[in-house]
Amino acid sequence: MLETFALYLLLGAIAGVLAGLLGIGGGLVVVPMLVFALPSQGVEMSILMQLALGTSMAAIIFTATSSLKAHHKRGAVRWDVVWRISPGIVLGTFLGALVASRMPTMALKIIFIVFLYYVALQMFLNKKPKASRTLPGITGMFGAGCTIGGMSSLVGIGGGTLSVPFMTWCNLPFHTVIGTSAAIGLPIALAGTAGYVVGGLGNELLPPLSLGFVYGPALIGIVGASVLTAPLGVRLAHSLPVNTLKRFFAALLILVATRMLVGLL
Repeated sequence: MLETFALYLLLGAIAGVLAGLLGIGGGLVVVPMLVFALPSQGVEMSILMQLALGTSMAAIIFTATSSLKAHHKRGAVRWDVVWRISPGIVLGTFLGALVASRMPTMALKIIFIVFLYYVALQMFLNKKPKASRTLPGITGMFGAGCTIGGMSSLVGIGGGTLSVPFMTWCNLPFHTVIGTSAAIGLPIALAGTAGYVVGGLGNELLPPLSLGFVYGPALIGIVGASVLTAPLGVRLAHSLPVNTLKRFFAALLILVATRMLVGLL
């Protein structure tokens, strides 16, 4: 049990750095690692992905909070954008989590693997959408929020891999995009956690110390480390060659996705 908890602490430390460094909630690392770790604790395969996704969402509440505070201190959060996109984010994420709670775990794994390959490709190519427009109006922001939130709930992430390209496309400065993405991660995580908790209530296959599809021991270990390392990621984002780090992370994502794909086959 101590070795497992140490693994959760390590996952949390990595997730925290990534949250600050790349504007993501760490779910791209946390979810696959939970998928690998949870079966050793007797978690049934039929709820494996739901438990990993729900726990990842709950952990992102804390990593996103720590990261957005650090970015806010640097004046890198566009709060007007956060308020405008949040209604769609909350609705899309909550409904997406409810849908995911009832999906076959095999389907969720396939969605996650495809998403990992997509993110890795984007990072390798370092492709950014052309800043060719301004932020949309109320309806457009609501639709964008629903889309970002719904997809984020299906893969257990804080939305940075989707919100960053969207805001870049809308001509926001990149340092502001990263900080605002971290702030948007909070309503995604709150709504996603609520959806996975509600979706998992009463499930007889859940391990002890679970609240819906949120596994308490993993959450505590991940959060305990991530809140300490998220500010470090923010500092690194302002001092290291992020493009090089992104390519390294992309290679890691490809390895993880391939490992999950082999296990699936």
